[in-house]
Amino acid sequence: MTIKFLAQDDRPREKFLLKGKSSLSDSELLAIIMGSGSRDESALELARKILISVGNNWNQLSLLSVKDLMKFKGVGEVKAISIATALEIGRRRAGQEVSEKPVISNSNDAYNVFRNQLSDLRTEEFWAVFVNQSNKIIHLSRLTQGGISQSVVDVRILFKTALDHLATGVIIAHNHPSGSLKPSREDMTITQKIKEAGKFLSVQLLDHLIITQDSYFSFSDEGLL
Repeated sequence: MTIKFLAQDDRPREKFLLKGKSSLSDSELLAIIMGSGSRDESALELARKILISVGNNWNQLSLLSVKDLMKFKGVGEVKAISIATALEIGRRRAGQEVSEKPVISNSNDAYNVFRNQLSDLRTEEFWAVFVNQSNKIIHLSRLTQGGISQSVVDVRILFKTALDHLATGVIIAHNHPSGSLKPSREDMTITQKIKEAGKFLSVQLLDHLIITQDSYFSFSDEGLL
């Protein structure tokens, strides 16, 4: 029985798409890497046979050479290289340290993130930093570009981005090309609108910065949140 005749939930690629990569068994992952089986057995059956031969241990499988893998019926040079390559990628990934994400502890930290993006612009732009529960940055995004005096942000896009990245907090910022740090009426309105919308989605507005060429204004520091 080949993979195309299996129930949809049992097809590794379809299962990957329907249920996510963590739902796949080791043999299903290996079957996807190989892509196909032999005339006599499916990729899934061949994957099970290979894994059983090494005690279902990825570390032991990684010790097999291309020639060792090619001893299994249905595993040619291309499949053997694909398996060895996937295992080598896993080895290198395990050896790399996960880079530490910057943490925003105060308005000055946020300013240091935004100033390279906003301080020297001649037109107004609206940016956002999305953070997790530890206030570590998980995404930085420009949301709008506008004219000299105003850039209107779409609150729906802001929170869609937050939800897409599983953010629990957001810090927004825009620049004033005029050099004025005084919030406009529109700045005050959009800040409150975003703050209230965030309450319903459990995404807290942590601060709103107005950036000029050499300074900034923090809504949080000024007690305006």
